[in-house]
This record gives sequence, C-alpha cells and structure tokens, in this order.
Amino acid sequence: MSYVEYEKAQKLGLKAFKAAVAKGENEYLPVLDEILEGVEIQSEVNLGLVQIPIDQIVGTSNVGRTYSFANNFMPILNYRTEFGAKWGELYDSQIEEGIREPIKVFEYLNKFYVVEGNKRVSVMKFLGAVTIPGVVTRKIPKLTDDPEIRIYYEFLEFYKLTEINYLHFSEEGCYKRLLELTCEDVTAVWDEDQRKDFGSAHHNFCTALKSRGGEKLPIESGDAFLIFIDIYGYENIKDLTGNEMKGKVDLLWDEFKDESKGQEIELRMEPSKKGRKRLMEYFKAPAPKVVDVAFIFDKDPKESEWLYGHELGRLYLEETYPDRFQTMRVIDVKTEEETIDAIENLIEEGIQIIFTTSSRQAAASVKAAVNHPNVVVMNCSLNTSYKLIRTYYARLYEVKFLAGMIAGSLSPNGKIGYLADYPIYGMTANINAFALGARMVNPKAKVYLKWTTVKGVSRERVIEEFKANEIYYVSDQTMIKPNAANRQFGLYCIEGEEPVNLAMPIYQWGVFYEKLIDAVLNGSFQQEGENEDKAINYWWGLSAKVVDIIYSKKLPVETQRLVQVFKKLLMKNEFQPFEGELYNQEGTIVNEPDEAMLPEEIMKMDWLLDNVKGEIPEIEALRDEAKSIVELKGVSENI
Repeated sequence: MSYVEYEKAQKLGLKAFKAAVAKGENEYLPVLDEILEGVEIQSEVNLGLVQIPIDQIVGTSNVGRTYSFANNFMPILNYRTEFGAKWGELYDSQIEEGIREPIKVFEYLNKFYVVEGNKRVSVMKFLGAVTIPGVVTRKIPKLTDDPEIRIYYEFLEFYKLTEINYLHFSEEGCYKRLLELTCEDVTAVWDEDQRKDFGSAHHNFCTALKSRGGEKLPIESGDAFLIFIDIYGYENIKDLTGNEMKGKVDLLWDEFKDESKGQEIELRMEPSKKGRKRLMEYFKAPAPKVVDVAFIFDKDPKESEWLYGHELGRLYLEETYPDRFQTMRVIDVKTEEETIDAIENLIEEGIQIIFTTSSRQAAASVKAAVNHPNVVVMNCSLNTSYKLIRTYYARLYEVKFLAGMIAGSLSPNGKIGYLADYPIYGMTANINAFALGARMVNPKAKVYLKWTTVKGVSRERVIEEFKANEIYYVSDQTMIKPNAANRQFGLYCIEGEEPVNLAMPIYQWGVFYEKLIDAVLNGSFQQEGENEDKAINYWWGLSAKVVDIIYSKKLPVETQRLVQVFKKLLMKNEFQPFEGELYNQEGTIVNEPDEAMLPEEIMKMDWLLDNVKGEIPEIEALRDEAKSIVELKGVSENI
C-alpha cells in the first residue's frame, strides 16, 4: 500500500513543482537559513513540546533535504530510492500505530521550518493531519518598522496569554482586538477550557469557510474569523455546531469576498431606473399598505446640525405622504451595542426599512442586519465596503462649486474663508469644488481653510481672524441647530456688524429618502443587489435633486444667471467641476488637462488644491469627539 500512496503523494509534488516553475516561483521548500540572511535575530526561546498546526510548517531549516520535496512538502524523488522507501515505512507506521516521535523545528514569524522530521511532516500533510507534535525553538527578530515584524510582536504577546499559535492576521491591532472580543480581562492568561472553546469554534469556522472555497480568498483565515466574531459576537458563535457555523458563514460570505478583493465598492451616482413601478404608482394602487420606516439618531436632532437635516427629511416623508408613511425615530443611540439593540427592537415591532444616520453606526448596522436578510438596513456614510447593508450620501460638492462661484464673484480682494468640521471622505471634495468655483470667476481667488474640530479652535475666534485679514466672505456649515440663534450657515458676509446670508448649499434628505424607499418598493433595490458583487454606495447629486443651493435675490442678476446656467449643466451631467488640469498645494499635477476625475478619485481625495490656504489636520490634532468619526471615515493622510 505504501508504494501506491507514495505515487499519489509524488504526483501531488510534481504537480506543485510544475505549477511553481510556470509561475516563476520557488519550486522547492523554503530554507530558513536563506531567509534569515541579513536578519538580526534578537533571541531564541525554547518552547518545548508543542502541537504545531501542520499548515504552518512551510519549509526546512537548511538546504540538505529541500530538493527531495516540492514546495508543498510532497515528495518528488522516485520511490525506488532510499528516501522513497523510508517515506513508505513512515506512512505504514502512521497508519498502523501513529508516529510518536516528535519532530524538531524552528519557528520564525509564526511559521515553522523543520530541523528533523521532514518526511514525517510530508506523510502527515499527505494524510490531511491538522497538527503534529514538535519540539519548537522560536527565533525572535529584532523589532523594526516592518509591518510583518510588528504584527509578529503582537502575536508574541497574544501567545503568552493564550498559547494559541494557529492564528494569523494581516494588520496590526488584530490580536488585541480579538482579546477584546473574546474575554473580559484582556490581560488574563487563558485556562484550558478557554483554549478548547476557542479552538473548537475556530476549527468549525475554518471547516465551514473551506466548504465555501475559503482557501481561494486572498485573506488570512484569521482576518475572516475576526470579522465573523466581531459581527456575530463570540458568545453567540463559540458553541455552534458545524452546520450552524456553516449557515452563519454563508450569510457573511459576501463580506469575506469584499474584504478579500480590497473592499471593492460600486458607487451608484444616479437612482436606478429599473423596477416594476414608481412610488406614486404604488400609492395609486387599491388600499396600499402603510410603509413603516424608522430612523436611528446617535444624538438628539435638536443638538446636531447634521441630524436636524435628517429629521427634516423624516418629517418630509410624513408631510408629503401622510396616509402612506408611518415613521419612527430613536434618538440618543450612542454606542454600538445600543444601535444593535435599537435595530433589533424595531425589527421585532415589524419595521422593514431602517435608516441609521451616522457613519459611527455602520458596523452596528451590519451586525444587526446579518441575521435579518429580509430587512432593509441603510447607513448614511461614504466609502463603506459592507455588502450586507447599502450606504447613501449626497454629492454636496456640486452645489459647493456653485457657492464658490458666488463667493468668488463677490469678494473684491479674492479672499474667501472656509470653515470645515471633519476631515472625512467627501469633505475634501467639497472644499476643492468650492475653491474651483471661486477661481472660475476670479482667477486670483484664495480659499482660507479652518477646521472647527481642531483642538483650540473656535468659530468665534476664526471669524475675528478672518476679519483681521480682510476675509469677509465665509463658507460655513450647511445647517444650524433648530435652537441656534445665529446666521453662521451657508455662504455669508461678515463685513458689517451682523452676518448677511448670501447662499446656502442644502441636503434634500427627504427627497433622498423618498427615492431610496421607492427603489425598495419597486424592486430595483433588490435587483441591484442580485446583479452586483460589490458593496453598493449611493452617491447622488443635483441630477437626483437630493442637493440644491438657495441664494439671495439680492445677488447681482448676472451672478444669479451664471449660477443657474452651471446648475443646469450639473443636473444634466454635462459639466464636471473636477475636469482639466489641476494642481495640489505642492504643485503636483493631480488631474491631466483632457481628463475628468473618476467618482472614486473624487470621493477619496486626500489633497487640497493650490488655491487653498490651510491643511488637512492629523487625527492627533482633533478634539476627542471628532476622532471616532475620523478614525472610521478619515481621508487616508489622517489615519
């Protein structure tokens, strides 16, 4: 029998060998001695006898036996050699009584390289063993800025507490996050029961993942397992049976695929024209059913400019269709746990369409939605890669461009102030579009940028600074709190004693919600999900009538006409603000003369135009309440 089995193993080895040659990869076992050339080993630690995950045994310690195996540890020498005969004897021994003598290995960066026992490893890999006993000596490299080494040092701390050696992560912070998700005390040493429970859950997860073809995903199984635990909760998954685990993995399969493909996102720039019927037709049908819709706010809308706009959108639905919509709102839902509970409670009450209105609530929305595939949960955020929920946001930069044109035409010295809050996706597009609009009508226009969420900055102090520098036209927040007694919103002039409002870019959230619900009711929402393997982000603008600009009739007639002309061009998608030759503050060209920027490039802008005076703040410079938002959605330079 050993001859037959050896031939099978040899075929696997030769197949891997040829595939590696074709790809230009190393066809033999990696050699640790060669890997460590030029690497400074800080220390060696004897771990004693350890159960080694067999798929983490990747090579041999020295070059001596490497040419007897392909890079998958399967043999490639002829059976009628001393090597082949010994391999066969080891196979027979394992089948009859098991291989009892442990191998000897070096561990480096949580991968294992065989010192003694290459043939034993080969036999056990061929037989599909999960672990093999081995005496392990750990080689610890000097700590450097290399991400792989930094992750390894995190693993070393994790191993001290858990003695778990079968988890790999691709990013820093994951081992710490895993401890936070699985135990109350992240500094406590795990007992045997904890290790067994975790090992069982991990094994069932990996089995379920493999059954779906998870080995083809270019992400570590540890990364997938962390996503799985984070969404479902460790206490909810640790005792699942294999079949139960498979069911939950199936529900999250699209999330794993999105993660493995680099978080691919499909930006939908216009409402879909697909579907069976439009909202008004639905309401014309006999005895239409009342649609229950719920909104979850992380603060009281009375205390938040952002949420007040969404509250107006909710009220728009009720006022426009009083007999067709019934809306609910839940306010002051601050934590992730509270958000999940709020969604679960709404679903229990029969709500089938739920909007969460802050990017802070995106992860909680996914965790609640995963168990309710028939409920529509949407989150108001941009550049979000979850496929289980849809996200939505408005292209405010289009009307910010128009506001910039107004400011540039009115400012006699070309100086214009701009107050921004969070350096997140979409905000830099707003700033740059405003600056482009100002420069289109006034080539000498300069936009002076200040951030209201930076430590030590106050709106009052910035306004005084603007006045001292003869900056009298200011772009500020798009909305004010309902109980705020000031006129510092939109575009205004501060040359006199009181601000004079000139124009106001606005979100039309009510129209946005109407169109989103329309998509759900007419079926296009579901059709988009069936035909798209990416996470869907709705990013609508003037053409969808979800943003607009209101301006004073006191503006010069010529300025009003100019704004109307460009507004119509934008609505018809016949004009693109970010088109033609553009330079950033460093003088580097960021867009070629005959090209228009792609929506993805606009969304992810992490630079400022050359006529903007100011900078994108680092996250450390922000107030604490702003950091959580920027950590989630901050432009790349800040994270």
